[in-house]
Amino acid sequence: MFAEDTSPAGTIKAIKAKMDPEQIPLRDLHLPEAVGLWPLAPGWWILIAMAATGLGYFLYKQYLRWRRNAARRLALSELARVRVEFDNGMDALTLSKELSELVRRSMLAYAPRAEVAGLTGDRWLEWLDRGMESKPFTTGSGKHLESLPYQRPENVTDDVDVRGLIDAVQARLKTPLEERVN
Repeated sequence: MFAEDTSPAGTIKAIKAKMDPEQIPLRDLHLPEAVGLWPLAPGWWILIAMAATGLGYFLYKQYLRWRRNAARRLALSELARVRVEFDNGMDALTLSKELSELVRRSMLAYAPRAEVAGLTGDRWLEWLDRGMESKPFTTGSGKHLESLPYQRPENVTDDVDVRGLIDAVQARLKTPLEERVN
């Protein structure tokens, strides 16, 4: 008889001869699933938390700013109402009284009462010019804010620049007060 080939190459030949590749129960290679976006890695959670905190802080600061400017928005809408009434025939004396009251109330909302409430005359006008470049209350038509409300109706002259007074009050209301550092 024939001697069997016991070498490794001979063993492989014998196995190949005995096995039919169609009969072997082999399956295709299965690759692992692609890495998904969910659940997120811890680094992404930290980044999301930091972004949410930053957005929350920004929105909180904007809310505080909006609340701090509530008196300014209210005063500007009141000024618009007074301006419309003046355009519809309000006299200069009544206008000056309303503007004086509006400016006083508005400034009391922003500055300490002890600093603003007792000011009159030139000191009040100088205080109103604080933080403004053009100084409309001491040198411009805003100076009538101090004297015009207290004049008698027959003493009011036509040389009073009422539109300039309205513009000066509007500029004061739109210009934020400068912060004092002690």
